Amino acid sequence: MHTGSVNHSGSKGWMAEGLQEYSLVIQADNVVSHLLSMEQQDLFLKYGLKGQLRPVSQITVAKFAVREGMEDTLSRWMQRICSNLRSFVVTLNNYSGLPPHTIYLRIQDQWPIQQLIRQLRPVEEFIRSSACPPPIMMMRPYLDIAGHLPQTVYEKAMPAYSRRSFHHSFLANDLLLVKSSPYEANNKTVNVFRFLPGTYELYQELS
Repeated sequence: MHTGSVNHSGSKGWMAEGLQEYSLVIQADNVVSHLLSMEQQDLFLKYGLKGQLRPVSQITVAKFAVREGMEDTLSRWMQRICSNLRSFVVTLNNYSGLPPHTIYLRIQDQWPIQQLIRQLRPVEEFIRSSACPPPIMMMRPYLDIAGHLPQTVYEKAMPAYSRRSFHHSFLANDLLLVKSSPYEANNKTVNVFRFLPGTYELYQELS
């Protein structure tokens, strides 16, 4: 199982090879998404960052590049897998960083996402057997607030964010299949795979 960082030729290179880039992501609910957006805006204002703010409400579970004709088969596999898994609580708990450019929120209990990734092994094997690049499975998931920061900004901001408090939870009810393109500003959600409803205790935990 590939768990490292991406080291391929990138989206344009993949497209030149007839491949499309996809991600499997967990989407935060509207309340947590709003809080995350405010955290990102605060970071940009405080450190004088320029450029368009990008959405910061998704946890990447996996990344892969496949031929577009494989999308339907992959969707059937993922639908079958997700329809047998239950919703689970995701708790974002304080900040950490990836030197020299990324500030992210830690996921307090990574076990449910790691279990989800293990259930995706048939999808991983199908991609590998189809002469596509090895999928990247995020066994140490996180939610980044800002990536590709200038190193000077990262070095100023990280000590402050390591002392900053953030603790909020949401219920993960589904897994999204997202297609990205270097020629479009926003990624496109092409499918949503619902989990089974969670237990009563899960909903009580968030109430």
